[in-house]
Amino acid sequence: MQRLSFRFDGGNRNAAGRAAQLVGVVASGNLEVLIEPVALSGACEVDIQTAAVGFDAIWAAVLADFHERWHLADLRISINDVGATPAVVSLRLDQAAETILGEVS
Repeated sequence: MQRLSFRFDGGNRNAAGRAAQLVGVVASGNLEVLIEPVALSGACEVDIQTAAVGFDAIWAAVLADFHERWHLADLRISINDVGATPAVVSLRLDQAAETILGEVS
């Protein structure tokens, strides 16, 4: 297992007062995402535990793209991954953001 951590500053959308949300399921080729409001001085932190070792650059690119779409602040995202593709990661992250912000796409 590999552990990765990322921090994105400059977000402007938070979910203060909302309950933590869990989306996805850890199963073969999938992942789960826990997103929770935490006071982080406007930052969004992402912690990942993954069975797919050596994909740091891909994770960084997927998360940078996610941050550009959502501009989240004061949220911690914890990901448990067992080899999901970048498309599935993006889907689950969007689902988590929509759920905690109360948005429907």
